[in-house]
Amino acid sequence: MAETHREDLRSACDADPATWTNLYPYSLAGHEFDRGWARFYAKPAADRINYAVVVEGRCMGVSSYLTIDPSNQALEIGGTYYHPAIRGAAANPASKRLMLEHAFESGARRVQFKVDAINARSRAAVLKLGASQEGILRQDRVVWTGRVRDTVVFSILADEWPAVRDGLDARLAALG
Repeated sequence: MAETHREDLRSACDADPATWTNLYPYSLAGHEFDRGWARFYAKPAADRINYAVVVEGRCMGVSSYLTIDPSNQALEIGGTYYHPAIRGAAANPASKRLMLEHAFESGARRVQFKVDAINARSRAAVLKLGASQEGILRQDRVVWTGRVRDTVVFSILADEWPAVRDGLDARLAALG
């Protein structure tokens, strides 16, 4: 993610303001975008690596490595958002395929995903990637609107990666 992606990402985020109001712990829609950009993308952070999801030359979303924990060989993939026009297509499995491959080739033992319990679309997407649901952290956090969120935790382990990779490759081949 770089400054050159900023305005495309702003447009992508503004394409679905209800998602930011209802499903995310912070907002990148409307007047909240500049504050979110400054907090998450404007400068490098030790615990976050952001990737622009570029489709046909435009930044149509973002996904990030979070909670990077080298001593435990673990990290989280999250902070994911896609423009509604690319949801359900190749963008998510393709970007997660690249991110997972990099994580496991770099020595990760565990990659986790955390999803708001009410976000049925994202929960289904993570399962479709091949992750296993581990449990629900009840009343895990307070989101930017003040709602108390339950968080569903999923993971993929290093020894599961070959089968997950094969499943993603088959899925991407079927999508063309």
